Amino acid sequence: MLIWGCSAVSWTVNTYKNRDFQPNKLQWMLAFVPWTKSLQLTLAFLFWYTCLSTNVCSLWISFGAYITGILFQTSAFTSFFLISHGYCITCNHLSISERRTIAAVGSVFYLTLVGYRASVPYFSVLLLLNYFVVFYVIFYHISQNLLVLRDQLSFIDDEDVQAMRDAIYTKYVMFKKFQGAMHVVAVSELALFINMDNSLESYWIRLMVRECAQFFIFLYIGWIFRCQEFAPRFSFMPALKSKEAPAGPPIYSIEMDAATFKEFTSHEWHIGVPTLPRKGSLKDSVLVVIQQPHA
Repeated sequence: MLIWGCSAVSWTVNTYKNRDFQPNKLQWMLAFVPWTKSLQLTLAFLFWYTCLSTNVCSLWISFGAYITGILFQTSAFTSFFLISHGYCITCNHLSISERRTIAAVGSVFYLTLVGYRASVPYFSVLLLLNYFVVFYVIFYHISQNLLVLRDQLSFIDDEDVQAMRDAIYTKYVMFKKFQGAMHVVAVSELALFINMDNSLESYWIRLMVRECAQFFIFLYIGWIFRCQEFAPRFSFMPALKSKEAPAGPPIYSIEMDAATFKEFTSHEWHIGVPTLPRKGSLKDSVLVVIQQPHA
């Protein structure tokens, strides 16, 4: 409880301090997850403390711990869904259909967890099927976005704009690390779920393993997608979709004098600004690269 609480506080403080470097609200959404877990463990502690010390077990506290536990798992997997769809990596906003899909899958996952925790018949089978669907969707979108990032890297190499390569390659490495973390999550969740030993000793061992795995995995994912001082507005490189293959927009390189360049907050990164036409479509967009002369 204390570990999750300290993690939630430090995560929130770090997100607030680095809010100027966030192109979107992903870090705030990730910070919500440890707060949910802290609330669940606090309610569970209060329930057992009142039961053992006063011999009065509160139904409402136990119900609160039950609901917050399900909310924690649902919010964690929703965060994984957002990242796997490329949110904050290959795009700043999800399409309406993607948001509806994530909301629908999250709702079904939540309801299935409610039935499984309530020991409703056949819900264990439904939850297992739900796990397979969830992880299939996550890994499918991860592979698609890795393909997009690889195409962007090769496109940048072809256009000979090497200064942009570091930023795109950083995103590619982040996504590869996230893919590895998701493999660990899938193996651990399915292994703990399939374990049919219902003895009390096995239950406490599984509980400790699950709690430790959840904390370290989420800490690792949070570290991967922590707030970093990237160039302003260089949140993603727009990809133009065509019938043949995805392609990048035209790239233009502009040089400016040192006095003008001082207005930018980060000199380490070249600044890629996706320009949009008036209607906001990426179809006719270009990418402008501004660099410091003789940098």
